[in-house]
Amino acid sequence: MTYLKTPIAGFIAGAALTGMLAAGNVEARELSFASGATPNSIGSKSIEVFSNALKDRSGGDLTVKPYMQSLLSFMETPPGLRDGMADFGAVLTPYFQTEFPSTIMLTELTMLLELDNTTAREATYAFGGAISEYVFNNCPECVEEYTKNNQVFLGISGSTPYTLICNKPVVTMEDIEGKRIRIGGPQWARWVEAMSASPISMAVNEVYEGLGQGVLDCTAHNLPDLTNFNFIEVTSDITLGVPGGVFGGIATHMNADAWKGLSAENREAVLYGSAAIAAELAHLYVKEHEENRELIEEMEDITVHEASDELKSATRNFIENDAATIASRYQEKYSIDRSGEMVAEFRESLARWVELVKDVKTREELQQLYWDEVFSKVDASQYGM
Repeated sequence: MTYLKTPIAGFIAGAALTGMLAAGNVEARELSFASGATPNSIGSKSIEVFSNALKDRSGGDLTVKPYMQSLLSFMETPPGLRDGMADFGAVLTPYFQTEFPSTIMLTELTMLLELDNTTAREATYAFGGAISEYVFNNCPECVEEYTKNNQVFLGISGSTPYTLICNKPVVTMEDIEGKRIRIGGPQWARWVEAMSASPISMAVNEVYEGLGQGVLDCTAHNLPDLTNFNFIEVTSDITLGVPGGVFGGIATHMNADAWKGLSAENREAVLYGSAAIAAELAHLYVKEHEENRELIEEMEDITVHEASDELKSATRNFIENDAATIASRYQEKYSIDRSGEMVAEFRESLARWVELVKDVKTREELQQLYWDEVFSKVDASQYGM
């Protein structure tokens, strides 16, 4: 049986530059949004929410034309935005370490959420608020990186936490030793090595075959990807509780010239739409996580495990030590002098946001929280100018 929904090759959405933006021009204008995400994916659905929010907030002055998998691929989006090929773009920041190292350092810290025993909903909702708030308000290094690339940062969202999706039981320290585990980022690679297993770098569209043919023992992925990439057909065992951490690099950027060509009122409308897209991305991930959690419990050919206490304890020890590793690595490789300070500050921000989202259930509630706590506080008359 096929459970494939729609691959979310990249989680957010897009469109193309359809008109020149003249400063002070108050005529209605259509803005492009470029994305490598597929139609009907989490990414494309989120862009629709962004478009509606922007149109309403601007009183119809601004509309959005999405370009899904057409104008720019995910790998082409940052340079395309820089060069004015699109107004907005879906940027998977972890793929662009040279361009945005300060932001990417923060996205490597998402495993810290495991130390607070957060639920999948809390982790996903909290991360988007924490990182967006921190970049806007406390990371001039981040903002400068966007400026150098002729872009304006408009927020980040993330996936639900990572689990182990396997073709054999991997529950204990003994089970995981020597296993070949596909990873999607350096923090998970370090975790795999710390657990005496072997990290495998592999394109996501090759993971299905890798699991099916036994080239991989497991892949570290979020539960929505079971059906988004159809891993569910080649999976026999799923282990919850490790490694944890969300994929935290689903960002919205805007071409800086296009941003500057808007009135302050319409820039504020863009920020309102940005709160909407961040909330929708998080909400849809949580929705699919919960749906797939129920699905796998009902399937006779998939066994759902909870990681052993020993494996969880080893993972938490790794996470505590890895925060310092991340700070040191980014200071040495990218000359981020404040790396240790930033890691400590962001950790506090994550803890604060876990408390803020405790009672948030709906997308509308999350959008309002993001707007009240973060996006409404950005000075549209000065930011990015």
